[in-house]
Amino acid sequence: MWFVAIAVSLLIAITFHEASHAVTALRLGDDTASRLGRVTLNPKRHLDPAGTVMLLIVGFGWGKPVPVNPSRLRTGRTGMAMVSAAGPMANVALAVGFALLFRIGVLDGSITRDELQSLSPMAWASLIAWYGVALNLLLAVFNLLPLPPLDGGGIIQGIAPRSWWPAVIQLQRFGPIVLIGLIALTFATDIDPLGYVFRPVYAVADALRGV
Repeated sequence: MWFVAIAVSLLIAITFHEASHAVTALRLGDDTASRLGRVTLNPKRHLDPAGTVMLLIVGFGWGKPVPVNPSRLRTGRTGMAMVSAAGPMANVALAVGFALLFRIGVLDGSITRDELQSLSPMAWASLIAWYGVALNLLLAVFNLLPLPPLDGGGIIQGIAPRSWWPAVIQLQRFGPIVLIGLIALTFATDIDPLGYVFRPVYAVADALRGV
């Protein structure tokens, strides 16, 4: 049951994340994503085939990158930073929105197995939203790591002064390798570098939900 709730929560998070990139790019003058049908909350438009398979197998996946033409953005490189930041900010907003549903009593965090087995809509909505708070925060924090191809890397590329460009170019070259290394260390060893980043996120999620 928890697997289904996590998968649905991630599907919502990924959809809002990618759609926010597309909407922001369109508002800043680049209609590339719009012409490809990405300005939508239809999950099918945003799911990456491999990411979808991983979502179904292990409960964690990723979305299809939103194509952006920086030369068409009215605000230039700053616009690229804004487009990159839009995805994580959407996830933070979604996490806060889910948390508010618990805070104001619309949803209840004390869900029983019997309620879930009876397919109670409110019980399932509560479980999905409960996971949604933490998962959206995790997705936002992960994507804000300053490494390409994550959004944090895009933000740095958009705001870095010209004197930093040689370093930014190196970051573009080696950022993906560093990212893969961090993920491998986290899942294959006891070093767990991403754990140091993610563990505080769970505490923030509990605080938002009022636990």
